[in-house]
Amino acid sequence: MDEGPSTLTKALAAGALLWSGVLWSICLLGWRIARARYRHAPRSPLSSAPASAVPGVSILRPLKGLDANLYENLESSFVQEYANFEVIFSVASEHDQALDVVRRLIEKYPGVRARVIVGAENVGVNPKINNLVRPFREAANDIVWVLDSNVDVHPGTLARSVDALLSTSTSSRPIGLVHHLPLAVHPSALLGSRVEEAFLNTTHAKMYLAINALAVDSCVMGKSNMYRRSDVVRLGGLEAFARFLAEDNMIAKRIWADLGMRHAMTGDVARNAVGNINLRSYLLRRVRWIRVRKYMVLAATLVEPFTESLVAGALAAWALRTLVGPPALPLFALNLALWFAVDVSTFGALTGVPLGGERLVQFAGAWAVREALALPVWVFAMAGSEIGWREMRFRVLRNGEAAPVARKGAGYESVAQTAV
Repeated sequence: MDEGPSTLTKALAAGALLWSGVLWSICLLGWRIARARYRHAPRSPLSSAPASAVPGVSILRPLKGLDANLYENLESSFVQEYANFEVIFSVASEHDQALDVVRRLIEKYPGVRARVIVGAENVGVNPKINNLVRPFREAANDIVWVLDSNVDVHPGTLARSVDALLSTSTSSRPIGLVHHLPLAVHPSALLGSRVEEAFLNTTHAKMYLAINALAVDSCVMGKSNMYRRSDVVRLGGLEAFARFLAEDNMIAKRIWADLGMRHAMTGDVARNAVGNINLRSYLLRRVRWIRVRKYMVLAATLVEPFTESLVAGALAAWALRTLVGPPALPLFALNLALWFAVDVSTFGALTGVPLGGERLVQFAGAWAVREALALPVWVFAMAGSEIGWREMRFRVLRNGEAAPVARKGAGYESVAQTAV
């Protein structure tokens, strides 16, 4: 006679079902924010204020090579609706191909205070920090806005971000950093580009928005970050973060934890030009950042597989079958269909382009590839500690720092026209 599931099995099933409820609540929170916040960003009063009435801002743009959509990305800094800002570009080499683009833009916009600094300072293993140290030091203003070279932003982003940085509330913790949701744009027809687009504009976006809304801890990606230079100086300056590859995460974390300041987001996105990424390059990017995160936020990285649609859906279906009795496969299929529907809605809300017809079929294929590869990629990433970044190799250390390693042949990672 079948006595049914044991008490332990029922307890595990109840825990799995509870986790499913928590996870769906987080996903739906991110979905709701995506649909509400990014419909229309109101114009800030600072957009029309004179230069004497607004704080100065230094926009810092570290460059390396010709990234996808580079001209339009950099031009978005020149056309900000704000009366008091400067733009400082920086490259490590005088032979960098990005210099020609920068000089053309400086000539096109003579009314904008803009200049370029050539020559990095070697203060650590992080090449981005090495490229930023001089412009950070020479910036004319305390408020700095660091923008990656593969990002473009709406003309009203600067004014809204300053508004957010200066905002006051009933909270005793002031705003110390303003950041923007990364949004994938301009993907090529390559599968890796489409998978990257599907990932950033659905799974990543939902979690990023929900975690920042719950504000239980720092959660920042460094595509577009605004903060006060004086606050970073209090933390030891940019040089203090040059030993980390995820310097954006560490700066944000220390502003949050050490200075006791909050983070804020506006209704703007950091439009990340994807360009040409093959599937191998996409996978290596995911491996890289999982390996970095596991030494910085181990608990969150260990939980990550259980936040994915296939694993979470399988657990929920097993739990319901164990506790209630219906067949698991239909429950799994229903959970996956609902997950896909939420992701389609999130994608449409953020991009402003509802998915339909052939575009929906393309998205569904890329989405399915992303979901199917999520667990294998995580397992592979957790098994190692070496990563590739542009033309360099690093070993991630247990304290989250990184050390360069000898390169074992070319081609470890080739991300065409894509900045990190």
